[in-house]
Amino acid sequence: MSLAKKISETVTFPVSVFETASTIEDLEDWLLSKNPEFIKRMRKAKRDDIQGRGKDWKSLKKELCIR
Repeated sequence: MSLAKKISETVTFPVSVFETASTIEDLEDWLLSKNPEFIKRMRKAKRDDIQGRGKDWKSLKKELCIR
């Protein structure tokens, strides 16, 4: 992998995020909260659920191959 490729994959966090995050999951949550595509997908899922078009947990687990 070239140096340019490595640099383009660098993610920066505000210091305040590191000061308040106690786990790697906290950092992942912060990253997701800044991702426009993720936010769009979550808003659609919420609308679908409100309109009764959501999927039950059992079906979703089967679809995603989760045990």
